[in-house]
Amino acid sequence: MELKNKVIAITGAARGIGRAIAIRLAEQGANIAAIDLDLENLTETVSLVEKLGVKAKSYQCDVADEAMVETTFASIVEQFGSIEGLVNNAGVLRDGLLIKVSGGKVIKKMTAQQYDLVVNVHMKGAFLCTREAAAQMVELGIDEGCIVSMSSGAYHGNFGQTNYSAAKAGIVAMSRVWSKELARYNIRSAAIAPGTIETDMLRSMPPEALEGLAKKVPLGRIGDVDNIAQTVQFILENNYVSGDVIEVNGGLFF
Repeated sequence: MELKNKVIAITGAARGIGRAIAIRLAEQGANIAAIDLDLENLTETVSLVEKLGVKAKSYQCDVADEAMVETTFASIVEQFGSIEGLVNNAGVLRDGLLIKVSGGKVIKKMTAQQYDLVVNVHMKGAFLCTREAAAQMVELGIDEGCIVSMSSGAYHGNFGQTNYSAAKAGIVAMSRVWSKELARYNIRSAAIAPGTIETDMLRSMPPEALEGLAKKVPLGRIGDVDNIAQTVQFILENNYVSGDVIEVNGGLFF
């Protein structure tokens, strides 16, 4: 896919990886539909993108809310006139052990609310956004479309992340299903599984903890958000990539 003048929707675009993706794709000439609940930071993302000379609009949306997602993608097509790409990047963490035990007694459990929130935002959100984006692409009769969904190395199963690991594994499975179902419409689907990436959450950690994380990575360093944005660009531009899960982790597998 030639990115110039294409319309790419990005969820979780207010900061971090989502913002980096928006900026990198805009540098290639893509127009950006930026989606997030955090309107203040989303507005800043749009401003940064517009400075690159492309069109950008913000859409405040809870990706786990079906009605809001339907309205958002209808608005994107109404305002931009098209949509060729979607990056499912919205996410949230509510880590915890399945059960916490002390002295042979269970003192804490992962709550259903913790599980539901993470699975709904990551997996249901990706499902709803992909469904609506794909429906719009088909009805518009676009020549080529692409869905990129953000999984995580945690999809292999990560300690303390029953909810997150399940959601990220689900995203891998859905992405592969979509690559098969949507191929007839020339819509590709692929996933990215980031490893340890320097985000706001990581930067809030003590320096010694960050150093410890970096030492675990075979390359000896933590990745940055543009490493993920580069991978999104590669998937969008390479018209024979579909059904894959690309792990971007410096050699560290969970």
